[in-house]
Amino acid sequence: MLQTIYTEKLAVTPSVTWSRYRYPDTIIRYTVLLGVLVFVSYSMYFLNIDLERLLGAFPRFAQLLATRYFPPDLAFLGDQGYLEAMLRTIQMSILGGFLGIVIAIPLAWFAATNVTISRHIAYPLAKLGIMGSRAIHETIWTVLFVTVLGFGMFAGVMALTMFCIGFAAKLFADEIEAIDMGPVDALRAVGAGPLQVFHYGVLPQVRVAFVGIGIYTWDVAFRAATVVGFFGGGGMGWYLKRSVQDLDTPRVAAILISIVILVSLAEVGSVWVRNRIRGWS
Repeated sequence: MLQTIYTEKLAVTPSVTWSRYRYPDTIIRYTVLLGVLVFVSYSMYFLNIDLERLLGAFPRFAQLLATRYFPPDLAFLGDQGYLEAMLRTIQMSILGGFLGIVIAIPLAWFAATNVTISRHIAYPLAKLGIMGSRAIHETIWTVLFVTVLGFGMFAGVMALTMFCIGFAAKLFADEIEAIDMGPVDALRAVGAGPLQVFHYGVLPQVRVAFVGIGIYTWDVAFRAATVVGFFGGGGMGWYLKRSVQDLDTPRVAAILISIVILVSLAEVGSVWVRNRIRGWS
């Protein structure tokens, strides 16, 4: 009788899943989380960040847009000089992205640990070049090249080239390091040289990824081209800087709208191209 009652009680009792308290993994995880929260709280206190004031800034920002930037001077977008500046911005991004990708491919080859031609010379030099290009922002590159080359498209193209080298080479190197080493080892076993190994053993595996990264690099370069122009590289950014300095806020709003439209079109185009590229594999 007691056995029957005990069995029926077990049948109606919901099952409970127990988990073991794993020491010290759990302690470490909660300690790291607590440390992050303490650091964020201290940073907000040290920087004197007022959350109430920050939240109240959004209504003031909307009021500023409504009173100073509306309505935008859309008629300015049909100006011949500005249309030419838009075209130059596109050309600058294409040329800077192309040069950056061309230089980034051999840099990525040398900076990949599994296929580099020299671990003691080529690898550290390539890594240094990639890190140097990535460490300096495109605006700083623009200021440096404007100082040396003067204002204009040449300085902007060079700044975008340096920016794209660091951006694309890092992604290229990561893709190369993730390849299947079987074809590479087979080519090396039959006496193939480094260039032959890269051409026949590496490129076929990363071809689709490289094209996708190249498209994405141009997409990012196009976004950066307007910022480069603002700091002396020419194009749409120069018109934006001049309008800001003249406090011509309706024209600034029109230029910002044109930048958003062009960036959106570039995003749609790059997504379409990347989707088509996926069919190559």
